[in-house]
Amino acid sequence: MKSIVCEQPFEFKMIQSEKPVPNSGEALIRVRRIGICGTDIHAYGGNQPFFSYPRILGHELSGYIESIPENESGLNVGDQVSIIPYMECGECLACRSGKTNCCTDMKVLGVHAEGGMSEWITVPYNHLVRTEGLTLDQSAMIEPLSIGAHAVRRAAIHKGEFALVIGAGPIG
Repeated sequence: MKSIVCEQPFEFKMIQSEKPVPNSGEALIRVRRIGICGTDIHAYGGNQPFFSYPRILGHELSGYIESIPENESGLNVGDQVSIIPYMECGECLACRSGKTNCCTDMKVLGVHAEGGMSEWITVPYNHLVRTEGLTLDQSAMIEPLSIGAHAVRRAAIHKGEFALVIGAGPIG
């Protein structure tokens, strides 16, 4: 399997490694699209906090399920999916309260754990979203668009109110 590794700031390297084998509760995904995020650019530039090198970048991902165990979500081999890149621990108070976005031991693909700039990646199948009807490009944009949607929901803006959106990227 080919992967692109950010060895150190301003240095990418193509590596060859074994195709990953899913653990229990995981699916094997053939990565077909990767969005380049500000997070990736900052990591490449050496100014990404909480980051260590070398690292396979990439957390805005879409692809196809290559293997998956039987699951309650009805996901199957061949399904087109987007990947939720935030890997919560499932055990801390925030996770037990259903607020996995506040996990005290959060691992983000491409930042704290190896990301998707590879031919294949394994992820928990409960971190997959079936994206039938969307293009692969659109599927890779689900993660950044969900950040914006979450911000709008938290702002609780009502009809007639105004908001200032700062930023020209996909989230803004």
